[in-house]
Amino acid sequence: MAPNKKQLKLIELLDRSIQLTREFMNDWLLFNQILSAYPSPGVNKAQLENQFLKIKSKLAREHQVLRESLGADYKFDANTMNIVSGATNLESIYSQSEVAIKKLQNEWHRAFIAINETLGGLEDKKVRAEAGENVIVGNMVITTKAPMNKGTKNGLIFLVVVIVVGAIVYFTGLHERYLEMLR
Repeated sequence: MAPNKKQLKLIELLDRSIQLTREFMNDWLLFNQILSAYPSPGVNKAQLENQFLKIKSKLAREHQVLRESLGADYKFDANTMNIVSGATNLESIYSQSEVAIKKLQNEWHRAFIAINETLGGLEDKKVRAEAGENVIVGNMVITTKAPMNKGTKNGLIFLVVVIVVGAIVYFTGLHERYLEMLR
């Protein structure tokens, strides 16, 4: 059965959310790669600082868009943006103690897991939506079931009316009077 318009719109919305989350995750990985490359001997530290500032800006912009578009599906670690904003530049990060650097790396990993959990939840919803299930996306419940057609609705109304009239006739004793009239 071909998907209806609501299903297609829902799947399109989920595709966009998945794409945005994947892009954020890829940039989150790049943030860590730049961060990890800085202490390596022979690297161009000025170039890494420039890349680091660019990726931080991009993450901040993407994060805001994601938080607004995902709504209730947004499951990122609360510390995600604190990691970005607290990492002012690479030189200041590596001038800290080794314990502080390890803490930053652990926080990065926790956020990475939360980003993956969010992505997994969105992908699951997309699969369920493609199968025709009702799913909640962001703050909206979007039903993917086709609405009842007019003929089915009219038939159902007629059936209810017949049942109600039959119940009234039976419980008021009118059916006995009708049977007596027929004899």
